[in-house]
Amino acid sequence: MKKLYAISGLLLLFLCAGTFAFSQNPSFKSITEELQSLQKHIVPDKRVAILEIELRDTIHQTQVLSGETNLPNAKRQIIGFLTDKNVSYIDSLRLLPGSDVGEKTWALTTLSVSNLRAKPDDASELVSQAPMGTPLKVLENKAKWYRVQTPDNYIGWMDSGCLKTFTALEMDQWKNSARYIFNCISGFVYDKPSKKGKIVSDLVVGDLFVVEKKTGRFLKIVFPDGRTGFVRKSHCLSFNNWSNMNPGVAPVLDLAQRMNGFPYLWGGTSSKGADCSGFVKLAFYSQGIILARDASQQARYGEPIDIGNINTLQPGDLVFFGRSAQRITHVGIYLGNGYFIHASGRVHVSSLDPADPKFVPERNFVAARRILNSLDTDGVVSVKNHPWY
Repeated sequence: MKKLYAISGLLLLFLCAGTFAFSQNPSFKSITEELQSLQKHIVPDKRVAILEIELRDTIHQTQVLSGETNLPNAKRQIIGFLTDKNVSYIDSLRLLPGSDVGEKTWALTTLSVSNLRAKPDDASELVSQAPMGTPLKVLENKAKWYRVQTPDNYIGWMDSGCLKTFTALEMDQWKNSARYIFNCISGFVYDKPSKKGKIVSDLVVGDLFVVEKKTGRFLKIVFPDGRTGFVRKSHCLSFNNWSNMNPGVAPVLDLAQRMNGFPYLWGGTSSKGADCSGFVKLAFYSQGIILARDASQQARYGEPIDIGNINTLQPGDLVFFGRSAQRITHVGIYLGNGYFIHASGRVHVSSLDPADPKFVPERNFVAARRILNSLDTDGVVSVKNHPWY
């Protein structure tokens, strides 16, 4: 028996030594480093795409490619790289959406504001929000959580109580329905066509819903999850009218200024509370324009404006702040005459002029972008031309 133990011990030592030796193989190390570099090249921004890969070695010098991605082309590139390097591997790289999602690879948000979190956990960081009726790509399901992608390509986790999943066919039916958008800062859905009715839900600007019929001064609406209620007709705008409007600077500034004094909320993008980029995003969404989610992303899109002379700025331009034009940390909307409105602590007006009492010294003005003359270019997409709507 002691001899058997000794042989087993030697075999275990050999296996461990073999695995360790192979992991220290210079060629394996070089390949993994090249693979990491390729991964960063394919997905430079992990906020808008998933490419999480790992190459693990075995004692038989056959690697296991594991992880997940929502980009079929990325998987092809990774596999092509390994093939070109003559690497023997087992393909365990999961393509999202997976079998856990099934045919219901789409969803609509069902609450006035649905929260998007960094991880599938109630205590996880709030990274973004989506108003009711926002179409989502469903990528993954873990217990009560869904990993989803919003129309601006942002990715995060949403509680199942915030959305309703659909098949592609069901989403097409939704696109062809009589949709309306809530056009006020905030309001309510009632259980009957009267303000004296019981409240079914609150609403915020940007909420989308299907209208079943008109009843006097009210619209009978259907939530994405099937609930019904009544909304004041004067507070709504048909989807066709909204999505086909000619967006203007004045309405963008009007909504922004009507939110003056509203609270700052990290990860917020609604009139219940917004961070700096969420506030900007909401103001333009009210005009049917989908901007990128974060300030550092918004700074990449639209027409770049020379900030050497403040007189080159026009109302509606986005003004960016940070350590440099490559390290953006804050954004606001230019109002004119040196003033801009932004969310920082609360929504308020500040100045770019160092001599003005509203100047904020810690805000280093580093870049500006013009949006409305860049419609339907990268990062500035009109709702009417977005395929998800």
